[in-house]
Amino acid sequence: MSSLLLLILAHLLGDFVLQPEKWVKDKADRKGRSVYLYLHILIHTALLFFLLNFDLNYWPVFAIIAGTHYLIDLMKVSLSGKWNHKLLFFVDQVLHFIVLFAVAHYYFSINFSTAFLFQDTTILFIVELICVTRVSSVIMMFLLDSWKFEDAGADDSLKNAGKYIGMLERLFVFGFIVLNQWPAIGWLMAAKSVFRFNDLSRAKDRKLTEYFLIGTLVSFGLAIGFALLYQYFLQVISSTIN
Repeated sequence: MSSLLLLILAHLLGDFVLQPEKWVKDKADRKGRSVYLYLHILIHTALLFFLLNFDLNYWPVFAIIAGTHYLIDLMKVSLSGKWNHKLLFFVDQVLHFIVLFAVAHYYFSINFSTAFLFQDTTILFIVELICVTRVSSVIMMFLLDSWKFEDAGADDSLKNAGKYIGMLERLFVFGFIVLNQWPAIGWLMAAKSVFRFNDLSRAKDRKLTEYFLIGTLVSFGLAIGFALLYQYFLQVISSTIN
């Protein structure tokens, strides 16, 4: 496993730490003619060579990872401007990690098992994450639908920002409860109130204040409820196993 971690470390250093934004833009513009593309591959190879303790017995590892990294990056820059750049980024990273895991399995005899994905605790955790994010959003939409409040400053805010902020805050609340850090929930609610204070005071609108309070309390309440259910079912699963 340490060998796999070294391969991942080399990748993260090469792609995210030692690759300036200037290089990324030049590769996107000049594609295969960019000198930074080849310098990028050279840095990856040097990192692998260094982290694997300069052991030349691993030369196939160096060649495979460097060669596939070049081909994947070349594909990425060739499709730049034709595909969505966010999709390209994720496809690029997934392909790199597939290569790293394949090399680790073949050359370092690291076996990977997907059995944990089908364990009751894993399935329960995934179900709870869906409930805390998407399901809670739908529940809130139905509960608050009768007020139909329109924020006068909505045109100045990011698209769907409120929805994603709500998901993130519920994930934080869920995590705090699972980690038994209940006081942190109070700090999170206080921080949200502080950030919204200017909007509320500037609007001088009682409806906005009431809408904000109801939405916040419902959001936190749903997160707390689902977190408590998660802990309950986790205990049930543990007692069944024991």
